[in-house]
Amino acid sequence: MNLKENIKKAKKLRRAKQIVMGTIFLLLLAAGWFIPLIGYFIPLCMIAGISLASIRGRQWCNWYCPRGSFADSYMKAISPEKTIPNKLRSLPVRIGVLLFLMGMLTFQIIRLWPDPYAIGHFFMILLTITTVVGIILAVIFHQRSWCYICPIGSMSNWVGKNKHQLTIDKEACVECKLCEKTCPMRLSPWEMKEKLEMAFKGDCLKCGLCMTSCPKGVLKFPE
Repeated sequence: MNLKENIKKAKKLRRAKQIVMGTIFLLLLAAGWFIPLIGYFIPLCMIAGISLASIRGRQWCNWYCPRGSFADSYMKAISPEKTIPNKLRSLPVRIGVLLFLMGMLTFQIIRLWPDPYAIGHFFMILLTITTVVGIILAVIFHQRSWCYICPIGSMSNWVGKNKHQLTIDKEACVECKLCEKTCPMRLSPWEMKEKLEMAFKGDCLKCGLCMTSCPKGVLKFPE
């Protein structure tokens, strides 16, 4: 099997998984307005994402995350897929979004306590608003733009930054940059040829597309 076939096969398998999870996301988003308790899948995703990050890095955001899968499987078709601005990926912006959303969430839970239906309904409001923001960012920049400021994504980045890290054979790398072109988060693994690590390494989704696209096979994850 040649390189193009490998890339095509890897993308096809990943896309199939994402279409399933993306469709589930849309169904949950719609049903949650009629069944508020569905909103509690948000904290469950938060726990699952951060827990997995402590072992495997930000792997949850690859295709396990329903909204991330929605972005890649549905929003990719209408996104210009521009470079995601570094300002959007910056630590101050991430911390600001995290504090704002977590502060709002805490305030509303305290205000609505102990009504589980009211709290679930607020979860759905929050999910809908942030999804609309994500869609706007996808249309302007890239379908995965929201993933850089998503609270779960940011916390998974910080918790799993040094877990299951991608490595490179610096001597064999020819800097063709195919790894960057196939990366869903627009990371640049080839940078590790000249640097100690690539920028925003904690945002690697461990999807393996860069490995599949590399004509020299210089990229790999730990066994």
